[in-house]
Amino acid sequence: MTSQLQPQTFRKLSNNPRPVDVSRVESLLATEWDRFSKSTFGSRIEYDLALGTMPMGVPSSFQHWDPFPISIVSAKGAWMTDVDGRQLLDLSMGFGAMLAGHLNPEVVKETKAALETGTLFVTPSPISRDGAERLCKRFGIDQLRFANSGTEATMYAVRLAKGYSGKDGIVKVEGGYHGSWDPLTVSAKPDLKLAGPADAPTPVIPAGALSGEVHVVPFNNLAALERIFQAHSKTIACLIMEPVLENLAIVLPDEGYLAGVRALCDEYGIILIFDEVKTGLTAGPRGAAARIGVKPDLICLAKSIGGGLPLAAFGGKKEIMSAVADGRFDHFGTFNANPLAMAGVRAMDKVCTDESLGKAEALNYQALDRITDIINEYELPAHTVGFGIKGCITWSIDPVRNYRDYKATDFKVAELSWLWSLNRGIITPPGLDEQWLISLAHEQNEIDILVEDFRQIAEALRA
Repeated sequence: MTSQLQPQTFRKLSNNPRPVDVSRVESLLATEWDRFSKSTFGSRIEYDLALGTMPMGVPSSFQHWDPFPISIVSAKGAWMTDVDGRQLLDLSMGFGAMLAGHLNPEVVKETKAALETGTLFVTPSPISRDGAERLCKRFGIDQLRFANSGTEATMYAVRLAKGYSGKDGIVKVEGGYHGSWDPLTVSAKPDLKLAGPADAPTPVIPAGALSGEVHVVPFNNLAALERIFQAHSKTIACLIMEPVLENLAIVLPDEGYLAGVRALCDEYGIILIFDEVKTGLTAGPRGAAARIGVKPDLICLAKSIGGGLPLAAFGGKKEIMSAVADGRFDHFGTFNANPLAMAGVRAMDKVCTDESLGKAEALNYQALDRITDIINEYELPAHTVGFGIKGCITWSIDPVRNYRDYKATDFKVAELSWLWSLNRGIITPPGLDEQWLISLAHEQNEIDILVEDFRQIAEALRA
């Protein structure tokens, strides 16, 4: 199998799509939900117990789904075991945090070594300096600071941009998710009844959030972005965006779009922040920015860089990072760059080579090609999208270019597809708007399972 990195992006539309029978979808959904409830009795018990001490019975709200989520007891490689003893092929892989696979030997080795020297110093250390050097070199940035989650990374990057520029406004993409800091929750997934026109979205502020000055623009629309910059550039500090949207399945940038964004930010003096919390190493050995060829001023990292250990970072141009050094922006954190997290950096730096990620990409693109063939064979109203080691099936006959397109996809069939796989031992993220991930632990057998599972649901839809 080739280990070369694949084409930059992947999207293949259906050749001759036909609608699916709505009543057939509803019937299959009812059958599958009944099957789920009957086969996951242990997860139901665990969920009922957890409700006593955790709201919604989960540590994080996105982990919940009705009637109850699957509860996992162990994981190794590309597989997990739930409380009912079922073996589940993991195609979520912690949204990318488990890129190396569960209990990757190099991650385990480095973590065990760290446990022999100390778990927390709260002082500078050669360990933290080494971690920073590795990430700066890999992602092509001047300086960085560590944090502990994607939310922290995006929050600190925006606050740094404000401190450096002396301006308070921010711009974000409609539908873009950047964690749970108040201003960045604006229009993350807004109700379209409140969101205004597609080319000039109205910012929708969630209950309880304090947003400040936040402007919202559609993805893949340079004209809308320039209108905002023209009207408000004197108060806008930064634009924060994912270079590839990965909270709405996978939404690819139009050719030239990101280069146009870079040019507009330069023209109007706006700091460009790429949120690569989800793309990071999953987009390739040096991230999405390097792969697409558009360099931001600041970058946010998390998930994949720590090998499954809690870790995040933000960094970029030394000139902007100087606002930390001269006191215009204060950045703190007791657990920042703790030795265990730095063990994860060392391990991932060793295992995430061009060759290893190229192999995973080849498997991913093979899966996408084979699933595209099934879509065409059964004339399904769907298409495939991929980027790096991530892929998805989007239930729409047209390309999804922005949040409004995403909202027009068929969520019922998407729910059925997800639930069908879950009932047959394949677990993907609990939302219907995520993507699968082919980790360094996945092999040909796992790809064959994924493809055959999709063939079965295609047959069921056309029965």
